[in-house]
Amino acid sequence: MGAYLCPPVVVQGEHVVKTGQILAEVRDRHPRAPWLPRMDGIAASTGITSRGWMLPLESAAAPSGGRGLRTPGAGAAREALTRGGFSDEAVNRAIAVLEAIPAPQTVQERTAPAWAAVQSYGERAARRALRAAGLDAADVDCLITSHSTTPALPGLDLSLLNRLPLRSDVLLLPATQWACIAGTRSLALAADLVATDPDRVVLVVIAEALSTTYQPADDTLESLIVRLLFADTAVAVVVTGRPGPESVLRVDAVWHHTLPGTMDLHRLETRADGTHFVMDRRGPRAVQETVAAMWKWLRVRHRDDGQPWHPDLLLAHPGGTRVLEYMEQTMPEGWPTGLLAYSRDSYTTGNRGGAAVLDILCRAHEAGQKSGSRTVLYAAAPGLTATAVEGEWL
Repeated sequence: MGAYLCPPVVVQGEHVVKTGQILAEVRDRHPRAPWLPRMDGIAASTGITSRGWMLPLESAAAPSGGRGLRTPGAGAAREALTRGGFSDEAVNRAIAVLEAIPAPQTVQERTAPAWAAVQSYGERAARRALRAAGLDAADVDCLITSHSTTPALPGLDLSLLNRLPLRSDVLLLPATQWACIAGTRSLALAADLVATDPDRVVLVVIAEALSTTYQPADDTLESLIVRLLFADTAVAVVVTGRPGPESVLRVDAVWHHTLPGTMDLHRLETRADGTHFVMDRRGPRAVQETVAAMWKWLRVRHRDDGQPWHPDLLLAHPGGTRVLEYMEQTMPEGWPTGLLAYSRDSYTTGNRGGAAVLDILCRAHEAGQKSGSRTVLYAAAPGLTATAVEGEWL
């Protein structure tokens, strides 16, 4: 296949949000939640003490800037009170009280500032990735982008074309619904693109403001977990068809796998107060099925090597530490321990969604890897769909 990755770049959310801050906000807002006595233990089990967001916690937890009782709600309430025989004065007082109740932020209030941040962070990551590759914006032939949590049209691809700026003939490939597999699948697509034209230069940029799924009014246990898990990050990497002095990893093979009938396990829902991430407890088991399928792919791919094979690094984003533990328990016999060390390290500061795998790859690169070290990158996403990439450090 012969696709070559230049050093990946990561721009973390600049606002540090500590787990203790989230727990205090939840405790104040939901003092009677049935799971409140378990909350500290649940938070500790994530292993996350802080995460970086593009916007501060206060922005996510703030009430709407509008009135608590909105039109036509105010009109309907007034009509009902009048029919009930209340005087005009009593009706006015009741409506005033209802309007003073804080309302949740609207979709626009939640999304607009996050979308502005996603564009800014994406541009910063893109510029740094081009510098790391020794290239200019004019050298880019194709741009692949993803930003699942801030829907916009035009999207990040066109925003970056204008901001960097890129040439007008650049091929733009926005993939806004890839979510957690954006890292691995972007690399797989980039590898296909440079295989057909080795002189092509592909820029990958993923910017996710997952903090937009922080919904203060939600009082479910699943919502608590979502509050605790997610981080905001922008990542970028340049992929070329020929090796250069800046190349750090060669991609040799890619693999895709999708489980039919699993669309309901993880999903984003857009409601009046913004985006909600909904998780089903059956999700981790479905992810495990894709892990088993990946082990089989690797076993078949290397069965004719003549000697036992294993990667030197496994850079995986299966959604959480629970599935990382499953991966360690089910690795083929003879594989060494510690293959997932960089994945575990990344999770200590939050789940970065589509940006996760490139964040993990960046950690491995910055630690320094031996030339020839075999590496597998894997990620699974809502759907349930997975992509893996196998390569070798240069």
